[in-house]
Amino acid sequence: MVMEPQAGGGMPLAMRARRLWPDRNPLRRAADRAEFAIAALLLVAFLAGVPLTALTAARWAAASGLRAERAQAGWHQVPAVLLHDAPTPPGGLSFPVPWPQVLARWASTAGPRTGKIDAPPGAKAGSTVMVWIDRPGRLTGAPVAAAGLAGRVLLAAMAAPVALSVMLLVLWAYAGIFLDWRRMAAWDADWAVTEPQWTGRH
Repeated sequence: MVMEPQAGGGMPLAMRARRLWPDRNPLRRAADRAEFAIAALLLVAFLAGVPLTALTAARWAAASGLRAERAQAGWHQVPAVLLHDAPTPPGGLSFPVPWPQVLARWASTAGPRTGKIDAPPGAKAGSTVMVWIDRPGRLTGAPVAAAGLAGRVLLAAMAAPVALSVMLLVLWAYAGIFLDWRRMAAWDADWAVTEPQWTGRH
């Protein structure tokens, strides 16, 4: 009975699983035993690595969030006065477009500051736009809410195990390709010895 290979040259999953089982089959080659050992190591790495990577990523995200919260402690909003008119979208487009950057001035503890800020399209010079600044008066952008920081921790805890799983699957795929190549080379070598005995050629 000849087993047809799957489309694309892949080996049936059931056959690959049976080949990994560490029995005493005399036909089992060193490549088969190596494949079992690699699969066992990758499985151990997965089982041990998933909770470890999730915990590490969550701690890193939480620490990053705490640093961000401390940095945001002194942020506050102030009115910034536009020094120029903000351009309007060409052709009077009505759908949302990015706000243009316009030079503006705002007050800070270190004195008046100027810089480019995002202004509503068509805003006139002299109008005000609320901006976020830090204690020295530098522009910062809106602070990240506590819910956003918690979401980052959750995302990191979920993404790290997924990344680890993908890496281990890639290693398993490359190991399978290499070991299949070794098997084919061993089968070719064995056939080179056996074929003359079957055909009577010497």
